[in-house]
Amino acid sequence: MAQSQVLEIQSRPARGTHEARRLRKNGRVPAIVYGHQQDAATVSVAADALGRIIRQGARVIDLKADGNLETVLIRELQWDHLGHAIHHADFYRVSADERIQIEVRIELRGTAPGVTAGGVLDQPMHNLQLECLALNVPDSIRVPIGELQIGQAIHVKELTLPEGVVALAEPDAVVVQVTAPATDADAEPAEPGTAEPEVIGRVKTDEEEAE
Repeated sequence: MAQSQVLEIQSRPARGTHEARRLRKNGRVPAIVYGHQQDAATVSVAADALGRIIRQGARVIDLKADGNLETVLIRELQWDHLGHAIHHADFYRVSADERIQIEVRIELRGTAPGVTAGGVLDQPMHNLQLECLALNVPDSIRVPIGELQIGQAIHVKELTLPEGVVALAEPDAVVVQVTAPATDADAEPAEPGTAEPEVIGRVKTDEEEAE
């Protein structure tokens, strides 16, 4: 896990749509902190700081208020209709000895020689569901593909995971593979009698003339 990210928060006594809009207009994101049988706290965070943390792939961070740190999991983010701006954030309190289930992105590393040889890279799995200690959540699962040839695949059971991290996906599920390129021979032959017979001298339609 990378060094913990620290995000400063401010108390948000007022609630409601009007207050949320005011915060966003001033470059802040309304948020809530909850969990561990403690009272929920309504707060706000700087939009640019939160966005930077999200882009770096961090999921467990420290919230800072009045000099105190509280470790939380970024449980949920709500985005605008374009998916550009974060409209709301949910932070869930976690402790060092707590095991959690979380989805982490998969990051491919290297170039597959099978692709260089003309194969097609297929990645059915872009995120992996994991179970681990809350403070040991990896930023991503790196999968080296530098030896992947045409016809070969990497499965969940073949991934190298950090110590104490367990994959919850099916062991035989394909993470990434290189398939052979499609050829004309792969196309299904037309059934007998389904092809339209050519009519000699048939007048071409406007669409055919445009082709």
